[in-house]
Amino acid sequence: MNKVYASAAEALAGVVRDGQTIAVGGFGLCGIPEALIAALRDSGAKQLTCISNNAGVDGFGLGLLLATRQISKMISSYVGENKEFERQYLAGELELEFTPQGTLAEKLRAGGAGIPAFFTRTGVGTIVAEGKETREFDGETYVMERSLTADVALVKAYKADKAGNLIYRRTARNFNPMCAMAGKVTIAEVEQIVETGELDPDEIHTPGIFVQRIVLNAHPEKRIEQRTVRAAA
Repeated sequence: MNKVYASAAEALAGVVRDGQTIAVGGFGLCGIPEALIAALRDSGAKQLTCISNNAGVDGFGLGLLLATRQISKMISSYVGENKEFERQYLAGELELEFTPQGTLAEKLRAGGAGIPAFFTRTGVGTIVAEGKETREFDGETYVMERSLTADVALVKAYKADKAGNLIYRRTARNFNPMCAMAGKVTIAEVEQIVETGELDPDEIHTPGIFVQRIVLNAHPEKRIEQRTVRAAA
């Protein structure tokens, strides 16, 4: 089956709608599906709940959707460098569900694996645990966390074959495999597409069974969120 679409806009067509939950891979600006995010903005879909570690920066990544007020709720672990994200949250214009980073990753992985909930020590005794079930195991208190799934997952990979098998590149893997698993429909933006069968099965990170659509972005911008250099000697 050929899952390749001609453009990001075509890959989103007939899939995204108002009010959906969208899982978006990436960490800061590393490994974000930038072309798919821009196409999502252009689709005009609104009242979206976005699951992502953070929300890019002002004017790039999910920051594009915050600027157009298409996101009504974020489920994330970090406000970070995005001033508009911070402003909307503090002004009460954006709902925010803060989730510890490791817990967020596990909530997505568990959702993709069909596990409805799990127990973790992270967040016990803090506002993270408010309103949630707690239970004691071996003398320690754990909080129950519900898993996460999404109507649509947008992920970024380095290479794919036409069947949707994905390979990520180094730290750009980050949240992408978990988001890919958690999406009912997963769309992958990739830098290279090869014929089915060309990828070494031992190198595949996300099997094609989790991926429904693929779009090529051979020359992504790949901005650096914070560049630190040593002063000249």
